[in-house]
Amino acid sequence: MPNTLEIVKTAAEAFILDPANHDVLSLIKGLRNGIVYGTKVRFPHALVMVFLFRSGTFREKALLVFKATRTHARNLGTFVFLYKISMLILRHLNKTESQYDSFISGLIGGYTVFGRGGNSSVNQQICLYVAARVILGVAKLSTTPGYQLSPVPEGWREGINNNAWPAFASLSWAFVMYLFRWHPEVIQPSLRSSMTYLYANSERWDGLKNFLWHNV
Repeated sequence: MPNTLEIVKTAAEAFILDPANHDVLSLIKGLRNGIVYGTKVRFPHALVMVFLFRSGTFREKALLVFKATRTHARNLGTFVFLYKISMLILRHLNKTESQYDSFISGLIGGYTVFGRGGNSSVNQQICLYVAARVILGVAKLSTTPGYQLSPVPEGWREGINNNAWPAFASLSWAFVMYLFRWHPEVIQPSLRSSMTYLYANSERWDGLKNFLWHNV
């Protein structure tokens, strides 16, 4: 006879594979995936940035890494959960999925987690990462043949497709270098720290040791 563990495992698998439970379980799975992905993305980044560029004891640095990782994982997991539950509610109310359900659900999750959640450095980095890719995505969509809502005339689309990325890349670097040179206080702290290391610290040395091995 199967032991108790096997019985529980079989019952659990039957429950999670039942289509009737799919929608609710997808919320849990989404929350889990958000937490795991947020941890995977943030932990190595925070580990490198904090231990290379922050001062303090090992304990203080480890705590900063933990807090940044926890914030990223929690916020991403919460956003996924809110987005998916909003999609489920809207689909239930409308009896079908509307074209704008994803926009509304993203708006709800974005405001709740990242908008109302505070302007922390982690939230800034996540939102700016997303915003940059939204800009590129919308630019591509605006030049997609057959896209009815495109404001770009048909004759301009090939030229924009060929030059949009070079223009975006060069202007991004032009603006960030201008800001760093003349208004560094407005740049996000971790980016400012990286740029200081690259551009400002490479201007100073007083011997071979801190010319090649480390900065002054």
